[in-house]
Amino acid sequence: MAQIAPAIDEKITLGFDTSDDCAVYKLRDDLVAVLTLDFFTPVVDDPYEFGAIAAANALSDVFAMGVKPLCALNILAFPVALGTKVVGEVMRGGSDKVREAGAFIVGGHSIDDDEPKYGLAVFGTAHPDEVIRNGGAQEGDVLYYSKRIGMGIMNSAFTTGDEDEASMRPVIDQMMELNRYAAEAFEGLDVHACTDVTGFGLAGHLHEMLEPSGVAAIVNWNALPLFDGVYEYSQKGCRPGRSFDVQEWAEPFVRKGTMTDNEYNDKMGVLCDPQTSGGLLISINPQDAGAYERRFEELLGRKPARIGEITFGPVGTIFIR
Repeated sequence: MAQIAPAIDEKITLGFDTSDDCAVYKLRDDLVAVLTLDFFTPVVDDPYEFGAIAAANALSDVFAMGVKPLCALNILAFPVALGTKVVGEVMRGGSDKVREAGAFIVGGHSIDDDEPKYGLAVFGTAHPDEVIRNGGAQEGDVLYYSKRIGMGIMNSAFTTGDEDEASMRPVIDQMMELNRYAAEAFEGLDVHACTDVTGFGLAGHLHEMLEPSGVAAIVNWNALPLFDGVYEYSQKGCRPGRSFDVQEWAEPFVRKGTMTDNEYNDKMGVLCDPQTSGGLLISINPQDAGAYERRFEELLGRKPARIGEITFGPVGTIFIR
């Protein structure tokens, strides 16, 4: 895109030249517009839940930048043969999540398509100084993650029949959970960087935070908040196909250390697991860590996972401890 259509307007303060979660356009010296778009094919069978997950996922990019969404547009592609009832449930799920986020659906566009797809284009505004980027993490920062890890692996296990609808309920609930509350918990605190974890897994999105920050990170394996059975499924090779591509890309910057080949491969299966509507990955001043944990627990009834720290080292490198 940088070669095809370079963004040359000085009012575009953040475009596609970085791996940040949203585009940012300057409206005034004290006001910027924040824009993002995301959609995907169904990840669950229930149409209402699919709509809610897709909407939560699209809204997540705005929350990752510390911005409140104002309005959203539906992006809908569904086969006409399914009828309006199914489509209506998808849109109802999306609308409910947008309202929970404090915003409104104000329109959108739909097409007839054999493969269903749904998502949102989201718009918000903020003061330029309030926008949090995925670069800016500092040595000594504490790393938090706001949801559990392993959504892709758990969906693979459901496909193979190793998980059923009842055991998948915690996974679906996490995918539907808005990152609004994880973001509200750090308002006014010294957050240096933030991003949401989606298709490139924890390892990939952490790397995209570390590179522009010019730092490395230590991840404490035992502190990772995994869904039950995720590591065991990774050991068995029960993983989404995309995770193997992510792992191949990530191996140069995730250090093997003293792990055996099998242990490294199994842990990489988890770290590179694509997340659907994943949580926020937050790099925060250690002096504000306690305040963040208390606020988070008040809002969500659980503590965020303190998964590691930012350290000096080869830029972009992840060390597993």
